[in-house]
Amino acid sequence: MMSESLPIGYVIGGGLREGFRIRLTVPADVVQEGSFVVCESGRYRYYGLVIDLQLGSTDPRFADEQGGRLGTVFSQELIGKTLYTTLVMYPTLIMDTGPEFGTLERASWEDQVERGQENPGPKPVKTVPAHRAAVRLAGEADVAEIFGQAGRGMFTLGRTIEQDYPVRLDLAKFVQRSSGIFGATGTGKSFLTRMVLAGLMREDVAAALIFDMHNEYGFDDLDADEEKTVRGLQSLFGPRVQVAALGRGALVRSHTPDFTLELALSDFETSDIRLLADTLNLTDTADVTLNALVRSFGDRHWFAEFMKLEPGAVDVDPESGKTFPAENSVAAWARANNVHEKAAEALHRRLARIYDRPYVVERPATDAVAAIVDKLENGRHVILSFGEYDYELDYLLVSNILTRRIRQKWVTKTEAFKSKRGPAPKALVIAIEEAHKLLNPQVSGQTAFGTIAREMRKYFVTLLVVDQRPSGIDDEVMSQLGTRITGWLGDEDDIRAVLTGLAGREQLRGMLARLQEKEEVLVLGWGVKMPIPIKSRRYDEAFYAEIKSSKSARMSKDGGDFTLDELNEMFGLGT
Repeated sequence: MMSESLPIGYVIGGGLREGFRIRLTVPADVVQEGSFVVCESGRYRYYGLVIDLQLGSTDPRFADEQGGRLGTVFSQELIGKTLYTTLVMYPTLIMDTGPEFGTLERASWEDQVERGQENPGPKPVKTVPAHRAAVRLAGEADVAEIFGQAGRGMFTLGRTIEQDYPVRLDLAKFVQRSSGIFGATGTGKSFLTRMVLAGLMREDVAAALIFDMHNEYGFDDLDADEEKTVRGLQSLFGPRVQVAALGRGALVRSHTPDFTLELALSDFETSDIRLLADTLNLTDTADVTLNALVRSFGDRHWFAEFMKLEPGAVDVDPESGKTFPAENSVAAWARANNVHEKAAEALHRRLARIYDRPYVVERPATDAVAAIVDKLENGRHVILSFGEYDYELDYLLVSNILTRRIRQKWVTKTEAFKSKRGPAPKALVIAIEEAHKLLNPQVSGQTAFGTIAREMRKYFVTLLVVDQRPSGIDDEVMSQLGTRITGWLGDEDDIRAVLTGLAGREQLRGMLARLQEKEEVLVLGWGVKMPIPIKSRRYDEAFYAEIKSSKSARMSKDGGDFTLDELNEMFGLGT
């Protein structure tokens, strides 16, 4: 490994848009695409990434010269003088290191920095270094300057590809905005998500509600590829993590959950049904029928009352022998409310798929949503495992209804907090898998998830979306995601989607396409000061041991709750 204090080259040209061109003075294999490099120029220090390497020569003929007739020594000398390698550095941040030490200007500058009149950075790059300014690989101090020191709220996500220094995620910033974890199938998204969630739980910067569609996060599982046990989050955190399951008496991978969840018929809104239009194969006339049901039975009782009606029920006129719709039939209701009879009966048949789900009842034994809210507010994290109900219908329906109700609770608590009528709500992160099913352009405007993604920090609720097809997520939602952690993506549309709304996306496109599967991820956005590819840490015994032995400084201080001023600062709210 080359010492990071030694220069690897010098600036020979370039600009802010296309990047700085660096002539290498070391062998080309010393650096690679994605390397974190630093350029020193006067009092300024530029931080950036290698986005390209190019072979060059002073004359194309020299590149073809085999050197046999020139002799070995002369050939090597010729290669050193006429053949060279150029790298392109994408500048991301600049730091003002100030005037020389010991000068009057230095003392004045330090005084201005201390009083907040000068911002030394790091900050966005708006100028260029001088010609022949030295460039070197980033050192441990450089990485720590940009990605933070070990401490409260800092979670080591991985290590730099070249120098193997820790890259940390600022979790307090991470939860201020919705975020995303992406990667093609088989690239380790679930392991990466477990790690990030474990970090959030260890530091207790937010409560976590996880919709576990494939029953992977709560209890221990088996890694089929390596035939090793993968620890569930409850195994790592004990009773701080509560596992819920759908339906009375439900099990999760043969484990008994901490509590079960049932949905009341009164929980359903017509928007929940419209969300399932494709899944239930609803026609355009369904909207008319749904609106008529609300007018007829009210917002809370429309579903229960409609399902009590009997489709196809008829009475017979004793005099004429003719049949007509029975009083308690769907058709009779449709005639009375000026709705097409066949359309009403078709909707009744399709809604029966929901009505017949064992976890949908008229009067649940307990208000599970209230129980979930109570647990989240009291410093516990909740994983909702879908158990045997692993159909798209179940996931879309349950996650949307629960999230909508929980969001309403947080809105109420936030409004009370802002008007000084109550304490601040605990920051909440809602993790969803298969996010494109809930946030695609057709339905994102109808779901509670779309609302949360767009509102961002207003109500202390953010999303952690996990998906292998980010191109299926609405572009407006993608642009609202603050931090993005992405593994390898092979589809060009998915790469474009992950980089939506980010500066420097053209420079990062090739880097993202060439990540090593299951080994490297690209971290970019709000939670880190600059984008960087890293070697992801492993979700293994070493990680489990660190999580179980580590004690958050914040929890040891006051149990993990943030003060009102700290919450205001975290989410940018006024006092």
